[in-house]
Amino acid sequence: MHILQVLNHVIPAVRYGGTERVVWWLGKELDRMGHRVTILAPAGSSCPFGTVLELRPGVGLPSQVPGNVDVVHIHDHRLEAPGIPTLYTFHGNAFAAGSMHQNTVFISADQARRHGGAVYVHNGLDTGEYGRPDWSIPRRELVFLAKAAWKVKNVRDAIYMARKAGMPIAIAGGSRVNFKMGFRFTLDPNARFLGMVGHARKIDILNRGLALLFPVRWHEPFGLALIESLYFGNPVFGTPFGSLPEIVTEEVGFLSTSRSALIEGLGHLDDFDRRRCHEYVCDRFNSKVMAGNYLELYEQVCNGEPVHAVRPSWPDSRESAFLELED
Repeated sequence: MHILQVLNHVIPAVRYGGTERVVWWLGKELDRMGHRVTILAPAGSSCPFGTVLELRPGVGLPSQVPGNVDVVHIHDHRLEAPGIPTLYTFHGNAFAAGSMHQNTVFISADQARRHGGAVYVHNGLDTGEYGRPDWSIPRRELVFLAKAAWKVKNVRDAIYMARKAGMPIAIAGGSRVNFKMGFRFTLDPNARFLGMVGHARKIDILNRGLALLFPVRWHEPFGLALIESLYFGNPVFGTPFGSLPEIVTEEVGFLSTSRSALIEGLGHLDDFDRRRCHEYVCDRFNSKVMAGNYLELYEQVCNGEPVHAVRPSWPDSRESAFLELED
């Protein structure tokens, strides 16, 4: 099968970019399976496993699709390719009322439900890009892995809970002083701010982590940080919002809307088997599983069968977008 992956961001994402990394892993896995992969992306994109074409802004997408493509997979809901078998993956959250194409697939069951859909494919890691965890390395810090400038990621509570639990925390994804989304200056010496980290640095941080603190205050669409952390044996302590209950089972983490309950839970890290956390991700959230699930959907749309019977649609949810925690 010849599959055209379309996204509106440069690929590969060397340092950041969850969507770009997922598209990269998906394309690489499809190539390993013997499928032909072409990527249509902005100028500057490259990849070793497929043909790269430059996405031309302002030019109709159908005219940019090669004639021998079997299916188009679009990762930007603002783009459409009418008249061609097409699958759309929505990677984020929409808060204003709206609807999407019938062939839209989501990245978690919760995200699908909140947007009036039912079909989803969980993201999966290319574990070969992460190497094997080194179980001999001492683990001394909790980890916060997200863009700290985003209030919904809730770095404040992560720092507060780490301090109350008597554990140092490494903040990967932000600085002590932030001006980007409202001024924040964090004095707490218990928190070590590492700035935005690249792939190799992130691997080192996670391989030295005690656990991931992920107290988000929104409905997380998926959360690559969850499975990256679990891969390196870090149980997850977070809030039960969005995709988290699908990904973080009792075997590999603890979820609560209560700050005090999460703080207390951090005192029971020894109850978790780090190697089991690693195996759990390898079994369930790998790129081979993800690619296999997408291939089933490619076949479906190629056969003229829509992914959803009607267009997924949802009401306005802006007033409830920021979620609350309890003390």
